[in-house]
Amino acid sequence: MSLWTWVFGYGSLVSPTSMAHTIGRMVEPSTDVAIAHLDGYGRRWNYGSLHKRGDWLHGDVEVTQGLVVSLGLQATDTESCNGVAIRVTADELAQLDWRERDYERTDVTDQIRLEGPDIPGRIVTYVPRASAIDRYEQARDDGRAAIERRYWDLVHEAFDELGAGHRENFSATPAPDVPVVDIAIS
Repeated sequence: MSLWTWVFGYGSLVSPTSMAHTIGRMVEPSTDVAIAHLDGYGRRWNYGSLHKRGDWLHGDVEVTQGLVVSLGLQATDTESCNGVAIRVTADELAQLDWRERDYERTDVTDQIRLEGPDIPGRIVTYVPRASAIDRYEQARDDGRAAIERRYWDLVHEAFDELGAGHRENFSATPAPDVPVVDIAIS
């Protein structure tokens, strides 16, 4: 019997719609999703997209071809973050690898705490590559980085839908140090 691979989502992958857009199917909450906590990592707004650029206005500053920022993780000794483990096939994992190609797929099986029964198989997550964090820091320092409001709203709504306490846990994520704006993605 082959074991499943599960992907720990801590941002947009918590959203069933976002996940379905990538893997081509809706996940079944009763069999494909487990609410989980990842120990040893803290969630951060620290990922600078390799491929997404956009235009926006923040205050009276117009930014053209600025860097789009998303959630990432940072290894820590004291933190954990909540999210979901989603069961995927090998083909679906390959699709996620493509989507998250500037993240490092990392095995976190031994660092996951589940809110329900055990799940068979290994659990992986996506940790930003150093180059993605460097790209973010450079664009942030240059005033050319922002979080897309649509992404921000998607992630917050996904944690609301997980149930009591999950949005509050997500809200413990350190505040971003770039603006949240409407971005015209190019």
